[in-house]
Amino acid sequence: METRGAFGVLFLIFQGMVEARASQPCSSKVVGANAMVCVCNSTYCDTVDPVSLPDVGYYVKYTTSRDGQRLERSEGQTDTSSGASSGIFYTYNPSVRHQYIKGFGGSLTDSAAINILKLSYAAQNQLLRSYFSEEGNEYNLLRWPIGCSDFSTRPYSYDDHCMDDFELKCFELAPEDTKVRIPLLHRIMALTKRPLSLVGSPWTSPGWLRVNNRVYGKSSLKGNPGDRYHKAWARYFIRFLDEYAQNNITFWALSSQNEPITALFVSRKDFPCNYFSPQHQRDFIIQDLGPALVAGGYTDIHLIILDDGRCHLPNWADQVIGNSTAAGYVSGIGVHWYFDSVTPAGLTLDVTHHLYPDFFLLYTEACNGFLDWDMKVALGSWERGTYYSRNILMNLNHFVTGWIDWNLALDMKGGPNWVDNPVDSPIIVNPLKDEFYKQPMFYHLAHFSKFIPEGSVRVALTSNCLFDSCTLQISAFLRPDGTAVVVVLNDRFFDISFTISDDQVGYIKDCARAYSIQTYLWRRHL
Repeated sequence: METRGAFGVLFLIFQGMVEARASQPCSSKVVGANAMVCVCNSTYCDTVDPVSLPDVGYYVKYTTSRDGQRLERSEGQTDTSSGASSGIFYTYNPSVRHQYIKGFGGSLTDSAAINILKLSYAAQNQLLRSYFSEEGNEYNLLRWPIGCSDFSTRPYSYDDHCMDDFELKCFELAPEDTKVRIPLLHRIMALTKRPLSLVGSPWTSPGWLRVNNRVYGKSSLKGNPGDRYHKAWARYFIRFLDEYAQNNITFWALSSQNEPITALFVSRKDFPCNYFSPQHQRDFIIQDLGPALVAGGYTDIHLIILDDGRCHLPNWADQVIGNSTAAGYVSGIGVHWYFDSVTPAGLTLDVTHHLYPDFFLLYTEACNGFLDWDMKVALGSWERGTYYSRNILMNLNHFVTGWIDWNLALDMKGGPNWVDNPVDSPIIVNPLKDEFYKQPMFYHLAHFSKFIPEGSVRVALTSNCLFDSCTLQISAFLRPDGTAVVVVLNDRFFDISFTISDDQVGYIKDCARAYSIQTYLWRRHL
């Protein structure tokens, strides 16, 4: 009896330790028909345990559904005999490999940082951990506006106090950098375990470099590539990188311009935008930016072109990296999602990839609520989460290497935004209650970011569907550790049965419930 009693005490202690580490469920709040958010505050926030896998012959499934599941973990056993299988039949084939995956993430705009800092310090930590820690989405990409964007509280550049300052003697980082975003970034860097890759992107240059002589509005640079205006603008990039290096921050990639064409069609007349044609961008890279990066010692930074809608492909790539000199400075092509519904992926992404296979395709901006007639913040919208996962799956299946969301956090109105251009965000902050709301978008993104780390590769997944008759949207990957990953989206109103065959482990037979997304992981034989 004494031995059993001691064992019982030890068991209870062990059980308590396990429970203390167990993931925290969503504190749900219904906010409308088929609309739910998970509420977080200074003392509570839902979490997900670090991914752990069972032995070969079993699989793990994470499910998020319109009915209220949020990254709910379950396990199943693979079937080693084919038997009769109903529904769609998929064959997982890791011997056929496509693009490597860089990762997933969001953007730390001024507005996102301001909203995060309106919370108590403890609630701020909950939010940052939700995105970047092992118990959250484990983002590894972070887009970083260089100077102001529309998601700032004012228009500004880093050299607004001197006219014609071609030597950039008056260059200095803004308070938004030194007092707001950089301190937050250091906190993010301290809690993330995955290497964090930063992507810098400029909206506008100092007014004295622009035709309209203002830091805001839609304008091109004065002069032509190779002249003192373009040389100064190229040096501006180097000064930015130098200043951040002094704050122990380095950048993985640099965009030569955010939305060089599409922003011209934004209805807000004050929207900050430097206009570039593809030929202008090519010549600026050849004569100014590329040589400046080399001279500044930044040859390891991945220079990104376009940073705009895929409707401009493959023409933009033809004009810029079709030139061998420009191509020598460029690593990849940035793409925004805003016109994807009217521009087929095959005619844009596939063609560009096959023409220029050595240059990565990276989605660098996406958000819901961007159309003038849209509801800006549709709190708890399941459909907006589905828009994200559907877009990610489609683009991953067309050679895209990663996907970066827009603002990490916005307020209840989708701002602040100084040109009245609010949108939605996966996390909405309510400072009056010192709480924030994780929307379905947050969890749809997690089904990729948490389970498909950098260095994974997309692999073949063939089906018995005829043409495009498959009712599921799906993509398959192989992680660096040899783990198989398949993401399955069912955006239909009915359940769909399916089977995944892996010749190493057998068959996964399951059913994707209506309005749900699942991520499957399983070990393969080494």
